[in-house]
Amino acid sequence: MTSKLQSLWNDDTASSMSEPELLQYRSNLLGSDLRITNYGGGNTSAKITMTDPLNGQDAEVLWVKGSGGDLGSIELNGFSTLYMDKLNQLKDLYRGLENEDEMVGYLPHCTFNLNPRAASIDTPLHAYIPKAHVDHMHPDAAIAIACTKNSKQLTETVFNGDMGWLPWQRPGFDLGLKLEEVARSNPKLKGIMLEGHGIFTWGDTGKECYLNTLAIIQQAADWLEANKKGENFGGVAIDVDFGEAKRGSVASQLMVQIRGKITGDQRKVGHFNDSAEVLEFVNSKNLAPLAALGTSCPDHFLRTKICPLVVNFDPAASDSDAELEKTIAQLDGQLEEYRQGYGDYYNKCKRDNSPAIRDANAIVYLVPGVGMITFAKDKATARIAGEFYVNAINVMREANGVDTYVGLDIQEAFDIEYWLLEEAKLQRMPKPKNLAGRVGFVTGGAGGIGKATARRLLGEGACVMLADIDQTALDGAVEELSAEFSSDVVRGVICNVTSEEAVQAAFAKTSLEFGGLDILVSNAGIASSSPLDETTLASWNLNMDILAKGYFLVSREGFKIMKAQNTGGSMVFVASKNGLVASANASAYCTAKAAEIQLSRAVALEGAPLGIRCNVVNPDAVLRGSKIWTGKWREERAAAYDMGEDDLEAHYRSRSMLKLNVFPEDIAEAIYFLAADTASKSTGNIINVDAGHAPSFTR
Repeated sequence: MTSKLQSLWNDDTASSMSEPELLQYRSNLLGSDLRITNYGGGNTSAKITMTDPLNGQDAEVLWVKGSGGDLGSIELNGFSTLYMDKLNQLKDLYRGLENEDEMVGYLPHCTFNLNPRAASIDTPLHAYIPKAHVDHMHPDAAIAIACTKNSKQLTETVFNGDMGWLPWQRPGFDLGLKLEEVARSNPKLKGIMLEGHGIFTWGDTGKECYLNTLAIIQQAADWLEANKKGENFGGVAIDVDFGEAKRGSVASQLMVQIRGKITGDQRKVGHFNDSAEVLEFVNSKNLAPLAALGTSCPDHFLRTKICPLVVNFDPAASDSDAELEKTIAQLDGQLEEYRQGYGDYYNKCKRDNSPAIRDANAIVYLVPGVGMITFAKDKATARIAGEFYVNAINVMREANGVDTYVGLDIQEAFDIEYWLLEEAKLQRMPKPKNLAGRVGFVTGGAGGIGKATARRLLGEGACVMLADIDQTALDGAVEELSAEFSSDVVRGVICNVTSEEAVQAAFAKTSLEFGGLDILVSNAGIASSSPLDETTLASWNLNMDILAKGYFLVSREGFKIMKAQNTGGSMVFVASKNGLVASANASAYCTAKAAEIQLSRAVALEGAPLGIRCNVVNPDAVLRGSKIWTGKWREERAAAYDMGEDDLEAHYRSRSMLKLNVFPEDIAEAIYFLAADTASKSTGNIINVDAGHAPSFTR
């Protein structure tokens, strides 16, 4: 722990709060620090006197974090509320460990005030501890003690008898009864250590409980720091510093390859971490044996699987590029070996009523000299899995510093991973959105059509990289969409599409941020208008550079990634009706747009055998929100039609067959249709979104 935990409790803030609000306040404070508990992990509770809505009398009610959610952001509706007298009555119904899971079915019958928040499996662990306020946390410092070979003795030594201890046991009703027994038998205890799991701490008030939790965690961290011996993870095995840029380059290429090879029915999104903690671990002498032990805390394990895969990469090789090629060539064998090992684990540990085997691919990939890659169904889950494995790294480092780290027994691990209650929880998850697990790349992403397209893709579950040449507009678009959809799924990159190096760097960043590419929307553009005899060579070249060369560079680099993944993909070119029907005074623009359409057909031909589709959307007169129409193009087109600029929108509307305006969202809808599986059998096609323009009919 690099710095000591400081109390964030503010008496002035807390003074006006109700007891439930104080529980939320305490929970948010605890959950805001990953040294205290990991994302989505830990539970808090308070036994509060409430007015029973049925009889108007006082009732003792357990407020406890409900199933799912995160302490750092939990609101009052995130807590389950249950009658304590009914929870105590459940003790008479308990029929022993072999009938443990049936107790979960009784919890809804204990609900206070019709609260719809489902109670978690940890509810009995809080209910029966005879204290008003209880915290259950997963701090690295405490888990390091919980996961040692001599955990019980170390707990006594570290805490001088202030903490009780219980051997590993899966959370449930029986563990709740054992926690009660330990707490009642020694009223002076400040908490209880659960072997291989975490800690329970308590207090008579919310503030006292909060401060006690912090003190116990800090006590563990201080003792570990003062008593550690030997070098971390057995010392350094690889003393090579690639530098951030080189690590990112290697990781981005590996991520594309791995993503393609582990993609099945559900596409996955990647995350990369090359923090100091990760690099120390992946460069250590004990990387392989420690990684094989897997994680211990069930919260860690459920996010990271039985163990990570250590990628065969030697950063000390004299030719790192050749070594990377060698590593990529070995990936199929490594991945298959991992899948076979996971299958063996399943077959060895499965029970008669176990759910069917799930995805056998690794979640965590450790690359010596480079860092850690994680893959999951979405970006947030991949990122959080990485954070959990960093917790596991911290635990292994501290545990081995004072004793011997012990991973979770594989049968216990299996019984958690394939727990019928966990399976039921997974089955209740909502159906994935249409673009879940997909990665999109949108050029001109800060403009009207680009941003509308990104919003449409994000709304269907995709991750999106916005590429634009305008830093201010790009920053604004990323901020706006991140606020709407979360910062996990939106990224931005400055990209001049006429620069080969810039385009390559933009796609490398996309692979590093998300793992690869599935949807490419080529939309960056300009427009210029002038009579042929007044069109300068500079104007002609600018149109060709951005609209022809730019589309070529972007499609070529995107094609490379899709080909390497070997999972298909969709490209959509935003061209123009001017690519089909020329307009006077726009020779450079019309010619470049025609080149885009012809390029799309060439891409469709080459991409088809690889499952890579390429289609075109032809907008017309999208004035609102378009950066093109805020500049000289608007003035030039108005002059061409001999009218005022403010009359253009009405002119285009009246010119259309449907007498309608065309907006960025209309173009985005067509792009989404072509990008999604709804158009999985369409390639080399054109959709005109122009409210009807007969000369532009494609057939």
